[in-house]
Amino acid sequence: MTVNSGSPGWYLRRLSRMGPREVGGRVGDAVRRRRWRSARPDCPSVTGARFTAVLPAGTIAAVPPDAAKRLIAEADRLMYGHAEFFGVVRDDLDDPDWWYDPKTGRRAPWGYAFDVPYRNEDAVGDIKQIWEPSRHQYLTVLAAAYAITGDERYAQRVAEHLRSWWAANPPLRGVHWISGIELGIRLLSWVWIRRLLDGWPGAAGLFEGNPVAVSQIWHHQRWLAAFPSRGSSANNHVIAEAAGQFAAACAFGWFPSSGRWRADALRSLERHLRGNTFGSGLNRELATEYHGLVLELGLAAVAEADAAGVPVPDSIRLVLLRMTDALAAVVDSRLRPPRQGDADDGHGLVLDGAGTERWGSLLATGDAVFGRLGWWPEVTGTDVRTPLLAALIKPTEPAVTRPASRPAHFADAGMTILRGPGEIWCRCDGGPHGFLSIAAHAHADALSVEVRHDGVDVLADPGTYCYHGQPAWRQYFRSTLGHNTLQLDGGDQSVSGGPFLWTRHARSRVLAVDTSHEGVARWCAEHDGYQRSVHRRRVELTAASQELRVVDEVRGRHSPRRDVRLAFHLGPAIAVDLAGNRAVLTWTRDGEDRSAVLDLPERLSWQAHRGETDPPLGWYSAGFGRKEPATTLVGTGFADGAEGFTTVLRFRG
Repeated sequence: MTVNSGSPGWYLRRLSRMGPREVGGRVGDAVRRRRWRSARPDCPSVTGARFTAVLPAGTIAAVPPDAAKRLIAEADRLMYGHAEFFGVVRDDLDDPDWWYDPKTGRRAPWGYAFDVPYRNEDAVGDIKQIWEPSRHQYLTVLAAAYAITGDERYAQRVAEHLRSWWAANPPLRGVHWISGIELGIRLLSWVWIRRLLDGWPGAAGLFEGNPVAVSQIWHHQRWLAAFPSRGSSANNHVIAEAAGQFAAACAFGWFPSSGRWRADALRSLERHLRGNTFGSGLNRELATEYHGLVLELGLAAVAEADAAGVPVPDSIRLVLLRMTDALAAVVDSRLRPPRQGDADDGHGLVLDGAGTERWGSLLATGDAVFGRLGWWPEVTGTDVRTPLLAALIKPTEPAVTRPASRPAHFADAGMTILRGPGEIWCRCDGGPHGFLSIAAHAHADALSVEVRHDGVDVLADPGTYCYHGQPAWRQYFRSTLGHNTLQLDGGDQSVSGGPFLWTRHARSRVLAVDTSHEGVARWCAEHDGYQRSVHRRRVELTAASQELRVVDEVRGRHSPRRDVRLAFHLGPAIAVDLAGNRAVLTWTRDGEDRSAVLDLPERLSWQAHRGETDPPLGWYSAGFGRKEPATTLVGTGFADGAEGFTTVLRFRG
């Protein structure tokens, strides 16, 4: 079902997922937006403003040479105007048009911010393409290049672009004043730009000595204080809003309201970091990219607090510690975490060049800030961000007992990682459908499995690809058929009400887990997403034979018989030879040929699909805005309750 996220029906469905308090808050927001249309206040005058949240002496010297080299190479590409956002290569970043979408060729309309129909790609363009450069994270890269090299060309380019952006985007006018997450991340970027440019003679004149910059900083914070994400929308967005607001109120504490903004943002950050995180440390959205985003934002906020001498509740550091340990627990042999739920390549703070591994960087920061545990995987890569954050964050002794061995099962999140020889890694999903009533970033992927061998996707989670403007693709990549699980009667386990809205959630429960024995690891779970039937799945990984066995059962009433489609999505590196119900899989890793045999249930009729578009089937998205053909094996047949469907994956050698 294709759903228009701006239609009256969508608004009714969205309203149905809100509680009375949230409805009241949103009514207040609407009244405030109407009043602000004609009553934009002036920024209070600021005199004697100073920026004191500088890096400690010697910090830049601690940046590893190879990380600095990657950063400078990236900065030089940016100086030539070259950049890539979500698969679209741009060569106009030397003098950007802040409202232009190069993907569609459209330019967002001018006007009062809250009148801009940003969800309508025909009217605005691809909003992600327009918003991303205005997070100014490419400017933090240029500012970091200045800090490392002292080359004023980088600083001057940053100044040109900031002045250009401020002139083109006056407060409350246009597309960049619509979404709080954009304002929050942009503020965090400005804090770090000012910090990294501190040795440049023009830094003070660009920021605290510039009335336009001061006004922009004030209006950004005023906006965030007035329009926080509420209720069913209080996911990663509210973390970005609070982190950006807090960072700015610490580093740019020049206004009469700065103390209040700082205190309110810290309370919000503490509350929502806890609310967005399971006790196990995994992110409640069950979307790994947002685990990374929230962790980055939280670490950046703590760095700002410590730089300003603002006390931070212990609970904030403990949540970030648990998130870091959880990340260390779930990554595979190549430090790749699960590909689960939505992913839009969003980062909280970017200080590194291309080729810097995100997850290794976060674990390196965790090591520097919290200390690594003995079971953590080794992190061999280097980055710029870690020594800079570590220079600001004060070491503390965590008042919590950390895991003595590597966790395999996260009961609250319903995630289990089975591991075997040859670096076999298998994620089993038996957790909640998503976070909050709308589960905005969830996929209909209950009981799905994801299997890798030495970091190579064998049975892959296909990813996300897009959010707005391409409803058929959005629907496919978050559908049940778009995951390694079983579909009944051609429908999804959970019911979508729009691109970021689920109106009915499948409920899953894990029935059994045993990862205590080295020889065999087992997992079993079920969900109730299909009316009149329950889908139950058992997974067993046997170390000696390097064999993964998956058994699917459909329990309940089957009159009439129910149509079954069982899908297995292969990674883009996997070649397949399908004959009947046997598939031979081959790939190459580090110059070495690898292979596996996938024996599929005989009761189903199997067919390979690759790169199909009507409807979409057989695709893999390595990152937001990018997709490539990959083989999907789909078995069709019927569930009659007589027996289950058994799939066996055997790795060779």
